[in-house]
Amino acid sequence: MKTDEADIGLLESSDGGMPALPVSEVFGPTIQGEGPYAGRSAWFVRLGGCNLSCSWCDSPYTWDAQRFDLRREIPMTPVEEVIAGVASSSLVVVTGGEPLLHQNRPAWRALCTGLRARGCTLQIETNGTIVPNSTTRGLVQTFVVSPKLANAGAHRGNVDPALRTGWVEVAKSGHAHLKVVCTSADDVAGVVDIARTTGWPLSQVWVMPEGTTAQELNGRWRAIADAAAQAGINATHRLHILAWQDRRGH
Repeated sequence: MKTDEADIGLLESSDGGMPALPVSEVFGPTIQGEGPYAGRSAWFVRLGGCNLSCSWCDSPYTWDAQRFDLRREIPMTPVEEVIAGVASSSLVVVTGGEPLLHQNRPAWRALCTGLRARGCTLQIETNGTIVPNSTTRGLVQTFVVSPKLANAGAHRGNVDPALRTGWVEVAKSGHAHLKVVCTSADDVAGVVDIARTTGWPLSQVWVMPEGTTAQELNGRWRAIADAAAQAGINATHRLHILAWQDRRGH
């Protein structure tokens, strides 16, 4: 199985005709802890389902049916309820899992349209294996794209985690940033190679240390920051981990 859409399908139930999506959590106000918007006040909408299975994933409860009860973890939730759960005119980060698994559903359009109608700035966090369709590109201001390196391990179903070529067009329009998890300076070099090979603007490339504790992050931070500085790309810490550890809802 290349994705867990079958697992998500089991969650579908009668919702009175209201558009709904599998939602793990909606939370805020908090801060965006990573990438080009790090430090900004934000609200998060975390959707269920992912087509990858990173060994260090910090939200396996959104996709791993072997370890978690997905009916409980990512219940089908009316889009109106999700939209009402965030503050108007805020930065809203839609993440997962892999949120773009849902972009061809009417509920996805309803979610993005409803958030924009409330004056929200919409940011999508994605693994880069699914290119946004025209509807998504028209509604989302910023994409943060996180292709997975070898440090993420093998993925179920032999899914290829490589960045899809269609993303470069989005990046060149100024609406997409790479944000890649690294464990070493060698990983940073690999990210630079991806950017140069694809033509991704280096000013829109970010690397960050892997880890879910301050000790892990800080242990890798200097090497990664040094390598990023030498390569002329950006480095980002994980500020939410420093503030709240790996607690859900932050």
